[in-house]
Amino acid sequence: MTNYILANRKDNPYLPFGDHRGAPFYGKDILSVKQFSRADLDYIFGVAHEMRVMVERVGTFDLLKGKILANLFYEPSTRTSSSFTSAMERLGGSVIPINEVRYSSVSKGESLPDTVRTLECYADVIVLRHPEVGASVLAAKYARKPIINAGDGIGEHPTQALLDLFTIIEELHQVDGLTVTMLGDLKFGRTVHSLARLLSLFDIRLHYVAPEILRMPAEIIAELDAKGIPQSEHTRLEDVLAETDVLYVTRVQKERFENPEAYESVKGAYVITPETMKIAKQRMIVMHPLPRVNEISMELDDDPRAAYFRQMEYGLYVRMALLAMVLGKA
Repeated sequence: MTNYILANRKDNPYLPFGDHRGAPFYGKDILSVKQFSRADLDYIFGVAHEMRVMVERVGTFDLLKGKILANLFYEPSTRTSSSFTSAMERLGGSVIPINEVRYSSVSKGESLPDTVRTLECYADVIVLRHPEVGASVLAAKYARKPIINAGDGIGEHPTQALLDLFTIIEELHQVDGLTVTMLGDLKFGRTVHSLARLLSLFDIRLHYVAPEILRMPAEIIAELDAKGIPQSEHTRLEDVLAETDVLYVTRVQKERFENPEAYESVKGAYVITPETMKIAKQRMIVMHPLPRVNEISMELDDDPRAAYFRQMEYGLYVRMALLAMVLGKA
């Protein structure tokens, strides 16, 4: 899966960067990981790797000069919003930030389709985060410009899944043959829903570790089971940590609970510390979509296996790639 790292740029038909309006994903929406094939991923990560090289060499460039991104966030966001802003600005484009929708026309009762159709009059691409599952699909139905799903409720978070997979490849240089353990809030965690689906394109094994009330949704398990993906459910991390190549930790999301007592009963179910990691492999990584609360001790941050902040940086390159792709510049 690392064949996208090309020694010679002329061997890559999509590079160097320029106007590639006939290339894959030009003008397309990014709504779900279900839309990607392994060939698509190789293309996306090839562009992302080139973005990394370019940022490390020159910092910013004018690939998307004159293009405008509308960041439309109906839910609070630090990482995803700032990541897309940074991605667009490093590519030479501009951003319309809408991070407090309560101060916009939405607070007056404007519908999502009308908001999207208004913003596309000003912008070339719209990044949308919304609390309702399926909101990005609805927006894309009415929009003429590309919509990028930045998270829809407890549904999907495709760009996070892409950066997660890119992290695994950049850190471990493979995906096939790995054992991935997902830990924490697997019921409400849209990041693990999308990542599990994306990983099902590979020859991997999945372990799910969660309290009973936060188990991975049955429909996702059934979907991956139909693809022949080995999966197992556990309540104790110790049962699977020693064989784990990627430990993907998620926080218990207080905002998703209607019953405060239920949240209190599970909020500290798992805490990863240096002591926890003593039984883990030396060649493995710990990931987290962030923000963390107390599920990973800060004492673990200096462990070379702690990849969660590097994971955030990889996200910048993937989102730069996606913006360039949908705007026909990759």
